Amino acid sequence: MSDAVATTGLYDCRDAWARTLVDVAAADARIVAVVNDSVGSSKLGAFQKAYPDRLVNVGIAEQVMVGVGAGLANGGCIPFVSAASCFLTGRALEQIKADVAYANFNVKLVGQSSGIAYAELGPTHHSIEDFAWLRPLDRITVIVPADPWEVEQAVRWAAVHEGPVYIRLSRMPVPMLDVPDRVFCVGRAELVRAGSDVAIIGCGTTVHLAVKAADLLEAQGISARVLNMSTLNTLDEEALHAAAATGAIVTVEEACVRGGLGGAVAEFTASHRPVPVERLGFQGFQPTGSLDYLFQINDLTPEGISAAALRALKRAGR
Repeated sequence: MSDAVATTGLYDCRDAWARTLVDVAAADARIVAVVNDSVGSSKLGAFQKAYPDRLVNVGIAEQVMVGVGAGLANGGCIPFVSAASCFLTGRALEQIKADVAYANFNVKLVGQSSGIAYAELGPTHHSIEDFAWLRPLDRITVIVPADPWEVEQAVRWAAVHEGPVYIRLSRMPVPMLDVPDRVFCVGRAELVRAGSDVAIIGCGTTVHLAVKAADLLEAQGISARVLNMSTLNTLDEEALHAAAATGAIVTVEEACVRGGLGGAVAEFTASHRPVPVERLGFQGFQPTGSLDYLFQINDLTPEGISAAALRALKRAGR
């Protein structure tokens, strides 16, 4: 793939998004892009060059941007509304709720640089609340791809799916997941690694960290199941039943655990199969600092995840 960072084997998922959007737009003239003066950060330069009449730049006006997207959908277009997720889901939440979700319009929301990608810019630019805001809007499918392959599949699926979608992208370089014979299926968790002692459930930028944590646990004789829960709305309850069958769960997300993946899994286990759940992510506002620093102080590392697994096992009496 051309977007590989040659020296590290890491990828910027925004490259896969931008390349795929150009591709699907070639096959469907209804596809348009709507941005908030974010052509560069959304990596839509190639799209703008290929389809100059199919890109709408409303300027720094996120509420207008989502409203324009809803209007275009109502007129028969398939709008991909792209902006930094902190502003897309925060500033325009009312429009997302009323104009997209409640109206059930065919709008594709693309949250760029999500989580704490804008680490040094502080809490105003962190987007860690978006899961909690969007999960209650049951008509929106929420997808959090873990690598470029999954980004491409998600964009292709969204382009033909009839209904509102939110795709959460990061600018943090990530590796390709090593999963043979992958099949993308919205609403189904991906089994990245089989395991029977504890389940580690991640999404987005945390899945590859969960795999590394499983390696650390394996060295201690602990078999860890790793799930890529790329669809948060709606959750794969069958996969959660299987995860709970291990007797202990760890959730890992680049988001606030209250209302996010951790909250969703805890809601499920409390209602269906109570087991210890250790939730890793953010408890609330984060300090200003580098991305690596913020991940480390919140235990979003292989070592932190494996330690959380040991705590969950201890709580389970094992």
